[in-house]
This record gives sequence, structure tokens and C-alpha cells, in this order.
Amino acid sequence: MVSRVVGLFNDRARGEAPVLRSEAALFSSGSVIWRVHGDVTTMMIGGVTALLLQMLHPAALTGVWEHSHFRDDMLGRLRRTARFIALTTFGERSLADEAIARVRAIHARVSGVMPDGQAYRADDPALLAWIHVAEATGFLDAWIAYGEPAMSIADQDVYFAESAVVARALGADPVPTTRAEATALLQRYRPDLAVDHRTRAVARLILHPKPTSLADLPVQALLMRAAIDLLPPWARRMQGLSRSGVTSPLVHGGASALAETLRWAFAGRA
Repeated sequence: MVSRVVGLFNDRARGEAPVLRSEAALFSSGSVIWRVHGDVTTMMIGGVTALLLQMLHPAALTGVWEHSHFRDDMLGRLRRTARFIALTTFGERSLADEAIARVRAIHARVSGVMPDGQAYRADDPALLAWIHVAEATGFLDAWIAYGEPAMSIADQDVYFAESAVVARALGADPVPTTRAEATALLQRYRPDLAVDHRTRAVARLILHPKPTSLADLPVQALLMRAAIDLLPPWARRMQGLSRSGVTSPLVHGGASALAETLRWAFAGRA
């Protein structure tokens, strides 16, 4: 089980191995962000929630549509994102700085024009702020739902303050440092959000990726359903998705059991 998960997030053909946890990381081993980002299941669920939310922004959608191999290489995109998060959370500080510099260099080369004629740039601080707040909210909400239901507002605020360090380093502005600020920022962006055929196409790719094996299909479907359930109601409506409804307890129970199993498996490996 551990080997399959490690293989999912690391391209062994390219010699990739899991990021080693360092005491010289951007954040200490006792930080809230280590707690949140260290759980495999909730990061997968929250990551899908974040992607579905992020793609509602026309500039984010157009950037992915025109400049990314997302549609042809979903697994590669997943691995690159997961590795960036691991490096900037757990990796030695110099490795984190290098990862941030690489992403900034990529963003600097990405620009274009949206279908409505408006120009966009991937390094636009406001666009980066949207990407960040959607991602941080998705990860944290998944952790609360399936890892720490009694997490205090104070610790949630600490998580946003810690994740803001990387967001600012990437050039995002404004960057929320509390749960209340994050919630307000999401609401502030709502008038800018929209849906078109590309949004639907990307959502289908996100929610129905090609499984590595048939045995993975039930788990994959469970994770995707859990991710949809975490979306704000208004975002689900925009995406044309619905909450689990009467099957919600089954989804929550199944995802919780998977999370506990993987925590046990990785703890045993350590």
C-alpha cells in the first residue's frame, strides 16, 4: 500500500524519491502546516477540491488550458504540485527556495488573452492570491473533515499564517493570514468567477482520471466524491455538481477509514 502511494506521487522512472523531512525547513516539525500537509489522504481530497475551485477563475482556467500539459498528463501535474508542496513544507530551506524560484520563473513566462479579450499573466499577484486561498482552504478543510474535526480556530489561523509565507514568496497579494480573512477573500473573488465548456472539460479530467489499475477505481471514486462534498455550495452549483446527499455518511466513513489506514501504514513504515 505504501509503495503504491509513494509511486503515485514520485516518478520512479526519473529517479524521484519522497522529500526528506528536514529540521532546517521553512517551518518547524511542530508547526501546524506540517500537521496538515503531512496527511496523504486529506491532501489528495483537498487538492481535488482546490483544483475544482481554482478552475472557476477565467484567468487560472485559460492559463492551464493554453500553457499546461494538464489535459495530457494529469499524473505529472499532480506529482509536480505535490512535490512543490512537500519541498516548501518539509524540505531543507535551500531546496524550498529553489522550488519557489523555479515556479516564479515559469509563471513569468505564462501570459495571454482570455476569451473576453482581457489580458492575463500567471504572475499577477491577485491571480496568485486566488490560487493560494483556494488551495489552502481545500487542504485545511479536508484535514478538518478527515483528520482533526475538533481543530481550533486558533490553529486554523496559524495554518493560514504559515501557508502565507510561501504564497508571498511566490508573489501573491493579498494573502490571508486567518480563517476569517480567507473566507472573506473567497467571497471577494466570486464576482470574477465563471464557467464555460473548458471549465466542464477540466472538471471531468480532474474527477475521472485514468486509474493506474482497475483496483484503484473504488478508492478513486471515493476520494473524488469526498472532494466534491467539501466544495462551498456556490462552487458546486457553478460546476454543476451535487453533494452526496443520502450517501454522505458512507462517503465520509469510507474516506475516514482510508485516511486512518494510510496513517497506520506510513507510521509503520517509519
